[in-house]
Amino acid sequence: MPAGTLYRGREGMWSWVAHRVTGVLIFFFLFAHVLDTALVRVSPESYDTVIQTYKTPLVNLMEYGLVAAILFHALNGLRVVAVDFWSKGPKYQKQMLWSVVGVWVVLMAGSFYGILQHTLISWFGK
Repeated sequence: MPAGTLYRGREGMWSWVAHRVTGVLIFFFLFAHVLDTALVRVSPESYDTVIQTYKTPLVNLMEYGLVAAILFHALNGLRVVAVDFWSKGPKYQKQMLWSVVGVWVVLMAGSFYGILQHTLISWFGK
């Protein structure tokens, strides 16, 4: 496969950028998660305070964003594997990218209420 085949064209460039950005966001979440979990050993009271902040609508919206990042990163990663290891992958990389985007949109729409239920009820009532 010639260099640059995977990310040829505008769509390929943006998928490359989105894959890197979502990877960095996931890394920072994991870093913060390890730190806040470690608080339970150092100061259980501080841990409880941090956990209380996680129950706010803003953090709930951030959780939805985290799910979006993880899901896109995973689906796009499968596409990258297919392009690398399937002989016809480079030929169909653009179609696979749009398939990834379509599946991502459907799954994110389907998870919207499930993830944001608490926030939506607190804002709008039942």
